[in-house]
Amino acid sequence: MKKSAARAAAVVRASLLVAAATFVINACTPLEVVTHTVSTTESRVPTGTYKLDPSHWSVTFDVDHFKYSRFVMRFDRVTGQLDWRQGGMANSSAAITIDAASIDTNVPLLDKMVKGDEMLDVARYPDIRFVSTSFERTGETTGKLTGDLTIRGTTQPVTLDVKFNGYGVDPLTKLDTMGFSAEGSFSRSKFGLSTWFPAVGDDVRVRIQAEFDKPPAGSAG
Repeated sequence: MKKSAARAAAVVRASLLVAAATFVINACTPLEVVTHTVSTTESRVPTGTYKLDPSHWSVTFDVDHFKYSRFVMRFDRVTGQLDWRQGGMANSSAAITIDAASIDTNVPLLDKMVKGDEMLDVARYPDIRFVSTSFERTGETTGKLTGDLTIRGTTQPVTLDVKFNGYGVDPLTKLDTMGFSAEGSFSRSKFGLSTWFPAVGDDVRVRIQAEFDKPPAGSAG
């Protein structure tokens, strides 16, 4: 009986692997992957609303730790929207929402402390939010994106150095896709987050990698 169950489970696993492989093969050929290119010409990007790709992004914060190193924390749940308009980055806008409770320091006890009421107080302030307000171009594919950052109920302006990495039709999803890199910094004390200073530095550096996809026409997005 146990052997029959094991064989059945093995058949199911094999079927799932075949189905997954078939999906990948049908969705994209190796040649499409190898020859895939992106354009950094903003005027080629179709206008419309783009959503943060749930599988291809990274948001990290890092702070000075006892002068030994920059201690890195990441967030595991983030959503975002990019409204791309004629004129490219200069006329477009973005809004990002971070689930504050998804912070991951790789130290479980520290995670609990950072989420507590002495720091992020995620029970009362579950979201960290950034909403763009202006853009200043600094190069063909770069610029300074300023926006309102809200942490723990306090909102302050923050400027990020942004690079447009390119646009293309993703060979796997077949969706219009854009990629960006961004980084900047802010003073945590301005958001009421002065706990553990000066052992933990005040300057928080932000690093972002993000891909945005345009949902198919008629999709709920």
